[in-house]
Amino acid sequence: MMISRNSLTLPAIALLVSALSLFAAACGRSSAESKNKQNAAVAATPEVVQISTATAITRELPRYTEATGSLAAAEQTDVAPTVAGRVVAVGVDLGSYVQRGAVLARLDDADARLRLTQLQAQAQQALSGVRQAEARIGLRPGQAFDPVRVPEVGASRVALDLAEKQLRRFERLIESGDVSRSAYDQQKAQRDQLQQQYEAALQAARQNYAAIATARAAAGAAEAQVAQARKAVSDVVVYAPISGYVADRPADLGEYVSPTSKVATIVRTNPLRLRIDIPEQLIGSVQTGQSVSVITSSYADRAFAGRVARISPNVTAASRTLTVEAEVENGEGLLKPGQFATVRISQPAGDPAVLIPARAVRREQDTSRVYVIRDGRAEERIVQLGQTEGELIEVKSGIREGELVATDNVEQLKDGAAVRP
Repeated sequence: MMISRNSLTLPAIALLVSALSLFAAACGRSSAESKNKQNAAVAATPEVVQISTATAITRELPRYTEATGSLAAAEQTDVAPTVAGRVVAVGVDLGSYVQRGAVLARLDDADARLRLTQLQAQAQQALSGVRQAEARIGLRPGQAFDPVRVPEVGASRVALDLAEKQLRRFERLIESGDVSRSAYDQQKAQRDQLQQQYEAALQAARQNYAAIATARAAAGAAEAQVAQARKAVSDVVVYAPISGYVADRPADLGEYVSPTSKVATIVRTNPLRLRIDIPEQLIGSVQTGQSVSVITSSYADRAFAGRVARISPNVTAASRTLTVEAEVENGEGLLKPGQFATVRISQPAGDPAVLIPARAVRREQDTSRVYVIRDGRAEERIVQLGQTEGELIEVKSGIREGELVATDNVEQLKDGAAVRP
């Protein structure tokens, strides 16, 4: 039996393909196993973190007491008119700076001027009454009262003196018999009558002077009313009692205002006041005149200087704190009343402290971590932090002077991680 070439070739080809497939599968398994081994070797190699380092140093650190509070104006006043009236002019607006004595508003003065004219006429009439009363007793303006200078009193006095002398002569003559008793009695009666007339003249002069005093009092009261009316005329102009900025200006043109109406609010913003509460245990460290440093969120990179100006004599029983008031310089007007601020009261002496760069600290919730570098590896430390000093921060515990700490890529580090400077 004869076999063709084609019948022999197909089985051979199938066998060859099968052999090649088995070989390829074997090679694939070998390659995968080799790759897995390589990946395992790479995974087993620890990752090295690139870092920068800094050395913990010890420095004399200025100490301060820190507290928070709100800034307030050194002076603030609500300005109201002293008389009622309609606003005819307003000289300021919100945010305006005014000097003491500047015109804030002006009221209608027509009624005030009319009343002043009436009172001036009444005062002139009262003064004329005084002059007439003085003239009746011969008293010149500015002259002191002496009843003897009154003409009627003077005439009565002269007549009385003459009668008194005549009576003395009659007394001598009656003893010698040159004058009769009836003539003497007649002279004595005349002297007594003149005595009564003199006393009546004195009484009349005193009464007339009392009338002058009453007229003068009336004239004085009229002048006082005139002065009050003049003041009412001047009071229609409302002036700034202090220098400062206009924080509020509720009065508008045409509005009727009274002494209970606020025309404007003026605040003096330099210096500003800052009231804070100091814990009882720190009372001994705060004294009047100590320098303070104030920081606000609006100027976080800038500190404003001030000083402790006033200290309360009492400790608040409920909170056991001492109220302290500081004055903060605000010559540039950057700070505003009402701003929340943090104040640091400098202490007279500092203490040595361990400092590291603030960027070396990794904060997670309430925990602060620092990584100390030893023999190419990171050692995790839980630290207690203190106050900041520029870009440095105080470490109260957990780090010693001279130790090397990581300052970059601290978020990638963990205890025992390999590092490379």
